[in-house]
Amino acid sequence: MTERKPAGLSFESWIDKQIREATERGEFDNLPGAGKPLPDRNEPYNGEWWLKDYLRREGAPMDELLPTPLRLRKVIQQLPETVRALPTEQSVRDAVMDINDQVRAWWRSSVGPQVHVGLVDVEKIVAGWRAIRPTAPEPGAAPAPPPRRRRWRRGR
Repeated sequence: MTERKPAGLSFESWIDKQIREATERGEFDNLPGAGKPLPDRNEPYNGEWWLKDYLRREGAPMDELLPTPLRLRKVIQQLPETVRALPTEQSVRDAVMDINDQVRAWWRSSVGPQVHVGLVDVEKIVAGWRAIRPTAPEPGAAPAPPPRRRRWRRGR
């Protein structure tokens, strides 16, 4: 395949010749998967089955293929669930500010169609995070005294 196409041959006849010669040499014998059907060929061919299979094999998320504004909208939509596991209010604020920075970067870019993506309201997300957190005593409050132990009298 490293040789150049001769000037007098068409591409089709040149390629057909190379395939025929390789078949005669036996270069296509004993290939892995020979005689086996291609996986997921029941779907209509549109190239999508190959991409889905590739992403599944590589363990890559499908969200990475979305255009930036759609990916940002999806991240913003999932933000209340994402921050639920964060331990502190500052970490929630940092996560929201990070997403807002990504949105601002998208606003400054001029790549692709300019789909509107709005900033996330930090206080709204923090209020939602507080609502699902168990109430904790205030830092300055004195701890509750330990419960009194009942002393049993020994029988005499």
